[in-house]
Order: sequence, then structure tokens, then C-alpha cells
Amino acid sequence: MDMKELFENNCFPMSWSSEEEDVREYTPLPQRKDLNTLLAELEDIKNHIEDIKAKQWYLAKLMKFHREGIPEG
Repeated sequence: MDMKELFENNCFPMSWSSEEEDVREYTPLPQRKDLNTLLAELEDIKNHIEDIKAKQWYLAKLMKFHREGIPEG
């Protein structure tokens, strides 16, 4: 399929061959948060990390039992 067919089948916008395009760079605005908000977010992150560590430990134990079997005692 050539470019004319693609254009006629509406696969390209009308301005697809335009050399001048209005290209604007996206620059995010800085977020300003107070100290209490940042500390609360940091505490949430720490708690999330602790939860992940606990799950990782639990999965490691399950893998050990899967590989070695449950110890008889």
C-alpha cells in the first residue's frame, strides 16, 4: 500500500506531511507539599516495604518447605 492509499484510507491525519508542527514540550509543575504530608507519605512507604519484606520471608519459607519437605520433629 503506498502513501496515497494510506492517506485516502484515513490512516494519516490531514496534516501528516506538514513540516511545521506545533510541538510543545511537557514540563510538569513542581508539587509543593508540606512537611507533615511528606513525612506521612514516607511512613506509608516504609510500612509498604516492611509488608513486602514479610511476604518475601513467608514465600522463602514456603519455597524451602516445597524443596526440602516439612521437617519431621
